[in-house]
Amino acid sequence: MNPKKKVLIIEDELAHLDVMRQKLEKEGYNVAAATDGEAGYTMITTMNPDLILLDVILPKINGFDILERMQKDNIHTPVIVVSNSGQPVEVDRALALGALDFLVKAEFDPSDVVEKVRRVLGDASAGAPPGRPDAPSVRVASSSLPSSSTVVGNDTVKTLKILIIEDDRFLRDLIQQKLTKEGFTTLVAVDGEEGVKIAKEQKPHLVLLDLILPGIDGFEILRKLKSDSDMSAIPVIVLSNLGQKEDMDRAMKAGAEDFMVKAHFTPTEIVSKIRSILEEKYFR
Repeated sequence: MNPKKKVLIIEDELAHLDVMRQKLEKEGYNVAAATDGEAGYTMITTMNPDLILLDVILPKINGFDILERMQKDNIHTPVIVVSNSGQPVEVDRALALGALDFLVKAEFDPSDVVEKVRRVLGDASAGAPPGRPDAPSVRVASSSLPSSSTVVGNDTVKTLKILIIEDDRFLRDLIQQKLTKEGFTTLVAVDGEEGVKIAKEQKPHLVLLDLILPGIDGFEILRKLKSDSDMSAIPVIVLSNLGQKEDMDRAMKAGAEDFMVKAHFTPTEIVSKIRSILEEKYFR
């Protein structure tokens, strides 16, 4: 049996790091991580990874400095740059310094990263280990929820409105980008009070709710939504770092439609769950 291929992620945005690590480990890769450039470069020289996923903006030394050091030290490990910026000048500079590919964080799904890694390392190294099931997900065909002139109850709306109540900026932006591309209208709130206010004013068709928030927490938001006759019918998906059974049970008992642990699902899987619940709630 071939040993697992080693992937080093050099990334200081922890939410993004965790999503990529989870996805790659599930696909059978051996993943190591560093959250600053200096530590990352040390790991490049000591662990000899098979591939590097490299952020550009990093503490201590940035991604371009790492690429320049690799050239100077004659290190030829393949690098895929994953950055918040997609400016042509940055893309060109990264490629000129030896990077094989460049991905913009807001425009890709972690599955895209896996596909890029597979192409560089070869399919033989990928695939989940025997006996390890994929994370559960529900996928609904795009045609089942048209994005325009959809009839919801007695109201005709241009798009379905999704309210995201989440204080993690990176995850919030990533899911919002995915939903917008799918044709949904997105509303966002970064704390509990703002989330309840928007829900009452905008009447979204679904709420995606974090539990740990500034101000009132997700459990209190659920209580407020479900105790208000104007909002009680709005389906709520809890998306949280909390994964204890008591937290899940408490959320479901409070009226949540589903409970998803952030580290266990990709943005694509989250959007699929949203589509599934919307179809069940409004189109059957």
